Amino acid sequence: MRIALHSVLREGAERDYEDAHSRIPDDLAASFARVGIHDWTIWRSGRNLFHLVECDDFAAAMAALDDDPANLRWQTRIGRFVDHFETFPPGGSLETPQVWRLSQQN
Repeated sequence: MRIALHSVLREGAERDYEDAHSRIPDDLAASFARVGIHDWTIWRSGRNLFHLVECDDFAAAMAALDDDPANLRWQTRIGRFVDHFETFPPGGSLETPQVWRLSQQN
């Protein structure tokens, strides 16, 4: 499944956030693999971050990471740069089915 997330950085945190993501800790990457997260891409436009997470089951992965030591360390480190995550209305979905892709057009 593909999940789309939108978060917003704190004012002036853009450079520090990007520096922190030059390489995530190996133990965090291992935790992601263990919980079924196969890829996570982040794009930035100003203070807005757009995430695309490719995983087996996002809700299960997030639940499994709640008490994961590598994730807790990462959240402490990265959380100081992130102001908030945008939320979807009740009943909304984070899952993002593909509508169209140029490279797949016949």
